[in-house]
Amino acid sequence: MYTQSFNVPDSPGLKSVPVAPSTENPELQARFDSRIDADGKIEPQDWMPEAYRKTLVRQISQHAHSEIVGMLPEGNWISRAPSLKRKAILIAKVQDEGGHGLYLYSAAETLGTSRDQMLDGLHSGKAKYSSIFNYPTLNWADVGVVGWLVDGAAIMNQIPLCRCSYGPYARAMIRVCKEESFHQRQGYEALLVMMKGTAEQKAMVQDAVNRFWWKCLAMFGPPDADSAHSVQAMRWGIKRISNDDLRQKFIDATVPQAKVLGVTLPDPDLKWNEERQHHDYGQIDWDEFWSTVNGNGPCNKERLATRVKAHKDGQWVRDAALAYSRKQQTKTTKEAA
Repeated sequence: MYTQSFNVPDSPGLKSVPVAPSTENPELQARFDSRIDADGKIEPQDWMPEAYRKTLVRQISQHAHSEIVGMLPEGNWISRAPSLKRKAILIAKVQDEGGHGLYLYSAAETLGTSRDQMLDGLHSGKAKYSSIFNYPTLNWADVGVVGWLVDGAAIMNQIPLCRCSYGPYARAMIRVCKEESFHQRQGYEALLVMMKGTAEQKAMVQDAVNRFWWKCLAMFGPPDADSAHSVQAMRWGIKRISNDDLRQKFIDATVPQAKVLGVTLPDPDLKWNEERQHHDYGQIDWDEFWSTVNGNGPCNKERLATRVKAHKDGQWVRDAALAYSRKQQTKTTKEAA
């Protein structure tokens, strides 16, 4: 449904950002900068600046947290899905999200941070995850809109990450993006079915779009001028396209989809600008965004409490797996002796 490929061009000026002053070993730093400038990949065994490592751990772990917290708004609709077909699709989608978290935690672990450390950061509230998952899914139309708009925004964000300079992250994202594309399509198809239904069903879809549209635009992060990490992340090749450019691409791609669907996007300022060859759009409520990011959204406490409970309830599974692993290791050692 989106026309961009894995070869989306970088935002202009990516390589023109000056190299930040470094206190690292000059020879190793120069070798690292040279590889970044050549669009090469940094692998776990390669030397990297500590700031690059910390930036990756922060970004990848937050991405992983978003995947597993993102299971919650939809997971509670599995038992209430309107048909067996919809249940099966939703189960597959929620399972995929758990898998994405696994890929991403594994990628972050190659940087020397344990999964326990990352989960401690999430459970303590220190680490962040996507603000969009702190809003409730009130009805079945919300599940479709999450697939269409939320996963659609995620794809726009994540396609460029397939060319991230850090190899394990880039490779994990290829599979994640393919699966997210399925999620986006199934959400849109579910909404198409509802829009062919009763007036009440159509109204549910429009209401869900009204509630999620602006929140999805905020998913791309604050305006470029206010984004604390973007410039350096782009210089390192972690980030390829700026927040504002990604947001614009998403809007331009989504407007025609909304027309086919038959819904109105809730922005009176949304219109095509012939001179720019892009859509103009209204102001995002950044106060609401930052309030939600800082823990004051409608479902922040509920989402975090659910994740902490699930982690504690699953401790026996992790203990059993470790015990079995030790048992097998002991058996192998005895046989080798």
